[in-house]
Amino acid sequence: MRVLSHRDFDRQVKKLKPNEQAKLKQRLMLFAADPENPVLSNHALKGKYRGYRSINITGDLRAIYQLIKKDTAFFVIIDTHSNLYS
Repeated sequence: MRVLSHRDFDRQVKKLKPNEQAKLKQRLMLFAADPENPVLSNHALKGKYRGYRSINITGDLRAIYQLIKKDTAFFVIIDTHSNLYS
């Protein structure tokens, strides 16, 4: 799986703590190798994020992406679960 990211996503990543950035890098590498790995808890979203999917980065941190091609994911948002879904 090819992983792309929006510049706003990249800006949000820079605001993360170093350990969260390291976990994100690890999870994105895992995602690229196997997007359906159970550790990622990859799932489709509903409501205002309909058409997007989410993966678990840490217990509370989520990354939202959209499949733009069969083998290409475009990451657009990274934030805490409560900030994203409230």
